[in-house]
Amino acid sequence: MIAQASLLVLLVRLVERVPEPPPTPRRRGSPTFYADRLFLKALVVMIVRRIHSVSGLLAVLEQPSPEMQVLRECFTREGRFPCRRTWERRLKALPTTLPARIACLGRHLVTLIEPWADCGRAAAIDSTILRARGGVWHHKHREAGVVPHTSIDTEAHWTKSGWHGWVYGWKLHLISTVAAVWIPLAAELTAANTADNEAAETLLRELPAEVRFVLGDQQYNAPNVRERCEPRGCMVVASLPGKYPHRDAGVEVRRLFHQLRSRAIENFNGQFKGIFEVYGQVPTKGLVNTQRFVLGAVFLYQLALLYRFEHGLDLRVGLKAFLKAA
Repeated sequence: MIAQASLLVLLVRLVERVPEPPPTPRRRGSPTFYADRLFLKALVVMIVRRIHSVSGLLAVLEQPSPEMQVLRECFTREGRFPCRRTWERRLKALPTTLPARIACLGRHLVTLIEPWADCGRAAAIDSTILRARGGVWHHKHREAGVVPHTSIDTEAHWTKSGWHGWVYGWKLHLISTVAAVWIPLAAELTAANTADNEAAETLLRELPAEVRFVLGDQQYNAPNVRERCEPRGCMVVASLPGKYPHRDAGVEVRRLFHQLRSRAIENFNGQFKGIFEVYGQVPTKGLVNTQRFVLGAVFLYQLALLYRFEHGLDLRVGLKAFLKAA
């Protein structure tokens, strides 16, 4: 059937070949019947088709098209299809595993693509702001515990950006390769008031061993970031505080590294927001739902890189059209 060769089906099946992160200690109770990978496949369908609820996913899977019949088979084990409650519970738990999966797939892509074969082994770290869905919760109302409108996402928070000013929403914290190919290596999503250097500690644990330089802006010029990098034999190169231009001996070297960082991570952030249409507000409400959408989008970006690498396609150009065609 044509549906068996559809791009969406191929991406879902590609999840089967993605390496798994190290297992976590199993919780007490009965073992799970459905593997986490099954719900990761469902997340790929949700991100590609812009579905943000369990009811929407199940409604799409119930359609009698050949493609949906093939996808339903991908979500069936031993003739059993998860019930609605199982979908809700397991998709709600999925965001806690996504950072580890992104890091694991990032390391796998580095091994396959070899992005640093002809350049220095550097990675760029940054955060990008995503606006919350609905209205904003002003400080005076937050302090008073008053929610003046039901559209407000009370789990988001405020931050101030030098470019955008005050923004109510979320932060995507991300590390990407500094190379001809932008490969996400680690990612986390938090409320917008989380300090960049605090989130960096978690991200830096997941870096591939090959990385020798971590390039960041002024927020990452912090002792805790350096303490996390030094045992790995990794050097942090970050902007210095104070008025420009700086006059110290290392200013020209830092300027070069800063240009490399900007071309890598800032261009990646722009491409990512363009592909997944989050230049405006995110389409979800609540921390868990937004983590599932945003981190799921990062995972899907990696999955698209893996597919296009295996098929000899460009890894920088055409990704948005490729995913829309799915």
